[in-house]
This record gives sequence, C-alpha cells and structure tokens, in this order.
Amino acid sequence: MPFRIVEGDITKLQVDAIVNAANESLLGGGGVDGAIHRAAGPRLLEECRTLHGCKTGEAKVTLGYDLPAKYVIHTVGPIWRGGNYGEEDLLRSAYRNSLFSALEKNCESVAFPMISAGVYGYPKDQALEVAVSTIRAFLDEHEMDVTLVIFDRESFRFDGRLYSEISGFIRNTYDDGKGQRNLLYDMESAFEVDECICEERAEVRKEIRHAKSMMGASAMAAPIQMHLQDTGLKEALENLDESFSQALLRMIDARGMKDSDCYKKANIDRKLFSKIRSDVNYRPSKQTVLAFAVALELDLSETEAFLKKAGFALSHSNKADVIVEYFISHRNYDMYRINEALFAFDQNLLGA
Repeated sequence: MPFRIVEGDITKLQVDAIVNAANESLLGGGGVDGAIHRAAGPRLLEECRTLHGCKTGEAKVTLGYDLPAKYVIHTVGPIWRGGNYGEEDLLRSAYRNSLFSALEKNCESVAFPMISAGVYGYPKDQALEVAVSTIRAFLDEHEMDVTLVIFDRESFRFDGRLYSEISGFIRNTYDDGKGQRNLLYDMESAFEVDECICEERAEVRKEIRHAKSMMGASAMAAPIQMHLQDTGLKEALENLDESFSQALLRMIDARGMKDSDCYKKANIDRKLFSKIRSDVNYRPSKQTVLAFAVALELDLSETEAFLKKAGFALSHSNKADVIVEYFISHRNYDMYRINEALFAFDQNLLGA
C-alpha cells in the first residue's frame, strides 16, 4: 500500500531503500544509525567516508551492501532546542529530501525510522505529525510505497486527546466479553438481508412471468423494458446482483472522482486498484472495503451496505471495526489519522 506504519527492525525490511537517521559526519553512531551500519557491513562506512558529511535537513545516498535494501538514504534530522530554531522546517526537509532521493533512484518502496525522535529529543507526537504530513504531501503527487517503522511502542506517541476520546468510545461500544452474542447478531442480520434479497428476486421473477403471459415471447423486449422502468424493477434488477467492484466503480463515478483520487485517498496501491477494476468478481479483504468506504466518505448505513457487497459486516466485537465506526460517525475521513489510531490500538491498518 502507499503508506503504512509498522513496528519492527528497519534493517530487515525488503524495500528498495531505507532511510538512516544519521549524524552530520555520516560515520556511524548509536540507535538506528549504528544498527544500519552493523547490518550493512564495513563497506557502508567506507562509502560514507567519501561523502564528506551531510548538513542537517539534507540527504545523501549510498548502496545498501549487506542489507536487504538496495540503497541507504542518509539524512540528518535537527536536534530539538525548544522548537524556536527552525526544527520543524529542518525535519520536514529531511523527510522531503529523502523521498526525492528515493525518487531519483527510481525506488518503488522506501522505509523511514522516526527521525530526530530518539536521542535528538524531538517530541514524539510532533515528530509523528511532521513525518506523516510530509510523507502525505509527497504521496499526493507521486506513486511510492512508504513505510514508517516504529522501533517499539514506547517511541510512538499518538494525539493524547483523540486517543482518550477513542478509548471512551471503545469502552462504550466494544463488546469484548459478549463477542459470541454479537457474532450471532451479525449472522442474524446477514440472514435477514439475504431473506430480503430472496423476496425481492421472487417479486422480480413474478413480474416477468406475468409480463410474458400477457404479451407472448415474440413481443417481449421493448414492452418489458418499459414495464421495468415504470415499476422501478429495472433498477432493482441492475443492482440486485451488483458485485463489490461494480458498486465501487459506480460510486466513484457518482461522486465525480477520478480513479487516482479515490485509490490514493483509500491508501490503496494503484496495481491493486487495477485488479479490482478489471475483475468484476474481485474478492477484497475487509480492510480494503473499509478503506474505500472512507475514501468515498460513506456514512455508517452506506458503509454497512457496501461491506455486504463483499460479504462483510461491522461488528462491535471487533475493536478495529469500532475504531473505524468512531471516525465515520464523527465524519472524520482522514485515512492517515485513522491508521495512526488503528496502530496506536494495535489493530490492522486500512488499505491493501
């Protein structure tokens, strides 16, 4: 997918380039810098010596050597001095220059650590906001798979106020102790929907049989077309067996969106969207359906109907569903914010 947040070791990621939060000497150090040099081997330091350092906010590229990544993009983040010495501009510049360095090397994927959020002292919540907003602006204009790697949960600081609000919503909504009852309720709702569909199909067939008996087979086409239009059954027939793919493309057109606007807003890879567009019977994951529901800014009832097209439903026994419900019910369709919240609560992110 275009953007994701993961917890793990950046030196083990299978990406085209990883970003090293280096110091100005580029000769290695502690934290992520030291880990990357150890994993890449001594040849990385040899090449770094030829670069003659790097200024804060700038970026320089070397080979990855023993790393899975082909390249290492070395950038220097600012030391936090209270926020009044251009730290934010320098941190944004470090991310931007790293992204454009990856673009110049024709990289399709790049992974970042949280720059300056360790020993350089940049407040973790502010460092996260700078990282996400800068990456987001880049992805609005360019196609690339970007991963933000969090070394451990202690280094991730989500918006405290929003975290508290979501926590309260979860407490009031999430049914951890009665998950079986909720599952049965969801199954019952699904059966009710199927029953309604069957009844609707039966009525459609009844109307067609009646039309045939009244008109005869030779004069069927035009009269039935008129009859269906008059009764509204034509629309029912067209949408009754509509697949997820058909429903998605219809709603994109209805909202006057471009395909690229939709899949980018949904945090979906362009190649995956092409598969969905070309395969009328494409079976998406639940996270993919919810991602498009957010991109299309559907309300809760529309989201439920959209999920049913792919055989899913929202459940209060699923914490991720409850978090997404919180955002939709508050009409907050910021995919990056939603995924930050899902990560903060240790849930799968939306998207591909």
